Amino acid sequence: MWTIKPYTKDRIPDVLAFEQQLRQEEDVWGWKIDDAYIHSVQSSFDDPRFQDSVSLLAYNKKGSIVGRIDSTMIPSHFDGSVKAYLDWICVLKSARHQGVAQALMEALRKRLKSEGIDTLIGLTAANEEAQRFYSHLPDSMMRDIGIWINVK
Repeated sequence: MWTIKPYTKDRIPDVLAFEQQLRQEEDVWGWKIDDAYIHSVQSSFDDPRFQDSVSLLAYNKKGSIVGRIDSTMIPSHFDGSVKAYLDWICVLKSARHQGVAQALMEALRKRLKSEGIDTLIGLTAANEEAQRFYSHLPDSMMRDIGIWINVK
């Protein structure tokens, strides 16, 4: 039902259309799609700091993006492991409750496992819908709390 594809530089126009659709369906997003945003996204594909980022897109049968998931690897000397951080998962409001988020999560899990990653860590959105989704993920548990620290 959904085609999952890696987010590559040539798919930026598709992602921008997705971002616009997100804002048409829900006005809760904290950033604007402006020239600075577009430039930052485009530049990230040429920046070696992003080489360990994994982003996947869910396309519907019409060829439009309906969901996206983003993560990055976190190597740590603490225990010599490499974990992954779930940065973002988002599905268009009109496509929710149809298995898109689950398909993205499963595709990400397979990709991470193939790279030797055994743990995915994420902050969860505070809204009730997100909490329901995360609490029903197989082989997961809610623990600890997240903190956002501005580095100045």
